[in-house]
Amino acid sequence: MPYTKEDGGRLNNFASEPKVYKAEPPTKGQKLFYLIAGIGAIVLVAGLIYVTVLVSNPT
Repeated sequence: MPYTKEDGGRLNNFASEPKVYKAEPPTKGQKLFYLIAGIGAIVLVAGLIYVTVLVSNPT
C-alpha cells in the first residue's frame, strides 16, 4: 500500500484505486425489465395507499 509521510512525521495510508471501466448502455431486454419492474412498483405503492385509505376510513 502506498504510504506518504507528512511534515509532522505522520504516515498516510491511501486506499488502492478501483479499476475504471466504461459503462455500457442497457440492452432491450434490460430496458423491458426496468419498465415492468417500474410498473409493478407503481401498482404496489398504489395498492398500499388504497389499503391504507380503506383501513383508516371509519365507515
